[in-house]
Amino acid sequence: MRRRAGIGAIQKQKLEQEKFKDKGTELHVREFEVLSKQLEQFRQKLEEFAAQHRAEIKRNPVFRRQFQEMCAAIGVDPLASNKGFWSVLNLGDFYYELSVQIVEVCLATSEKNGGLISLDELRTRLLRSRGRVAQEVTIEDILTASKKLGVFGSGFQVLQVPGGRTLIRSVPGELSVDVTSVLSVAPVGGGQVNQELLAQELGWTADRASAALDAVLADGLAWIDTQASPTQYWFPSLFIGCMDC
Repeated sequence: MRRRAGIGAIQKQKLEQEKFKDKGTELHVREFEVLSKQLEQFRQKLEEFAAQHRAEIKRNPVFRRQFQEMCAAIGVDPLASNKGFWSVLNLGDFYYELSVQIVEVCLATSEKNGGLISLDELRTRLLRSRGRVAQEVTIEDILTASKKLGVFGSGFQVLQVPGGRTLIRSVPGELSVDVTSVLSVAPVGGGQVNQELLAQELGWTADRASAALDAVLADGLAWIDTQASPTQYWFPSLFIGCMDC
């Protein structure tokens, strides 16, 4: 007959388990300390690298993007910090200036496009307003600055539409699901939609398509062409090319 484990054996086994648990915790703490030390060393090396190449980072947009990718890899945001080295680099000043200019362009064109402007048109207008002597601005720079503007709430949003088009929305309020769906179909029609196209692409009823089109008109996102048959709704932000640029 097998003997049952005594109280002493059970206590001994429990003690050994606690020792293993303590040892595991100790190893985790050591690993964390090593990783933290390595991360801090890498952060310091990154700061030294940026200090040596400060002018190139600000002048060369490709180099600037690569530098930001290195920062993101270790969780450093040079745009969010105003202490120590990052304030010396002045990258925050560059994007602050760019953000202000983005707001100015969006406000100047909102009456025409309802606060919805394509990324390409926004860049064209920015380059023209900044002048030839200003630093080069890339699509990545504009996206970075636009996303920073998102802290002001839903007034600034980066929207993706089919066909690789990116739009910047600069007016308060959220787009409804149906309005977003209309925007997704507009590139199929070369920047315009109508009830028949919405029914064909989305399977909507005439009533639903009509309600969605009324909404885009009410928001000022589209122009209506009642002389066309069927009636067409044009989105200035999705026209081919840049009007009045």
